[in-house]
Amino acid sequence: MTQGKLEIVVKINELPQAKTVENGWQQFEIDCDGRIITVVVKPKMWKKLTDAQSSFAQWVAAISGKMGEATELGFVLKEPNIQTFERKPKPEAAVGT
Repeated sequence: MTQGKLEIVVKINELPQAKTVENGWQQFEIDCDGRIITVVVKPKMWKKLTDAQSSFAQWVAAISGKMGEATELGFVLKEPNIQTFERKPKPEAAVGT
């Protein structure tokens, strides 16, 4: 049997509703096609999301991590990492004459 590594990447483009848990960490849930992924991040990582929300008209965040313990409707994302990107509007296609 070949060994593999399972990594999960969830993309979002709006700031999730979060609640503060111990030491200022933020917990939020993401609905991915009916599976609820629970994410708990340090204040520094949460700031990446709030900065993207305030700095860019359109943005996308890639939240990656490992599958953690199962919950009733999904699972907890272990060791989450967040990267944010500005989303540039696609230019209108030139209309041929």
